[in-house]
Amino acid sequence: MTRFMRCLQVLAITLTISACSGIQPWVQPYERDRLADPIMSFERDPVSAAYLQKLYDIREGARGASGGSGGGCGCN
Repeated sequence: MTRFMRCLQVLAITLTISACSGIQPWVQPYERDRLADPIMSFERDPVSAAYLQKLYDIREGARGASGGSGGGCGCN
């Protein structure tokens, strides 16, 4: 009986792993713009937060850990 249960466990694990490894991505390239929308942010007002972040970046004259590129002149 234990050998049967072991085979059943191996089969269940194999099926779970094979189900998770799909070839096609779940999010299509044309759907990614919706996920990158500022509305999807955790901020209370994401549009205002993005504007304030841009102002801080311009004022500081350099980009820190926010990951963007550009200088202090505001010409991104």
